[in-house]
Amino acid sequence: MSAHPYSFTSIDHKPLSLQDFQGHPVLIVNTASECGYTPQYAGLQKLWQRYRDRGLIVLGVPSNDFGQQEPAAEETIQAFCTARFGVDFPMTAKQRVIGQDAHPFYRWIVEQVGEDAAPRWNFHKYLIDADGHLVDMWPSKVEPLAREITDAIDGLL
Repeated sequence: MSAHPYSFTSIDHKPLSLQDFQGHPVLIVNTASECGYTPQYAGLQKLWQRYRDRGLIVLGVPSNDFGQQEPAAEETIQAFCTARFGVDFPMTAKQRVIGQDAHPFYRWIVEQVGEDAAPRWNFHKYLIDADGHLVDMWPSKVEPLAREITDAIDGLL
């Protein structure tokens, strides 16, 4: 099954369907503004700038699931990401990413790969190919510009 049937609400409260990204690889990352990994926003923005003209979509998914490190409302999250890191890649409204109440996309990941595929902390990364299939995933400690990620993206473009 493909990730394309899943939809989010954007950080500015508009519909955001993964179907709209069909034909493009998508790096989906659960994010948080008060985390030790928060500086990865800068790397995600650089990744977006490097690859967006070739078709990559970077999608940030704010979540308060780990350590209550994303307590703010969407408007505050967006203002923080823009002011601090210059983020202009698409972002969703805040989502649950683990457990029974997780967003359906994240439940799909677990159904596809198993419980070990669920995010364990903020800034867990999933790469979806142009057809919506899960290609790879990386834990929080792997920086967005790590060679393993850029090589996987290059292989899809």
